[in-house]
Amino acid sequence: MSRWRPLSDPAGEQPRRLGESLGRYRTTLSLVLGVWRDVVGESVAGHAKPVAVRQGTLIVEVDDPVWATQLRWLGDDLLGKLGEAVGAPVAERLEIRVGRR
Repeated sequence: MSRWRPLSDPAGEQPRRLGESLGRYRTTLSLVLGVWRDVVGESVAGHAKPVAVRQGTLIVEVDDPVWATQLRWLGDDLLGKLGEAVGAPVAERLEIRVGRR
């Protein structure tokens, strides 16, 4: 049995990775998720996760009210650092929600 290989393209182009093909469909949330752990650090990332970007607001879910207070206090700094990491502003406001994990 032979190993599967993609068909050759008549134009001579090589197959591309799926991520490259879907790159144009990246959303602000996917960009934030890609840099989240690096920007906030392991400790915060273990308790907080971005869940949506809606109408200029980044919505982050945390697992404890203490983390909600901390992230609200750091809100503007956090949005600034996320914007720097992705190369464009991600949101105008930060909304923190306490969820159940």
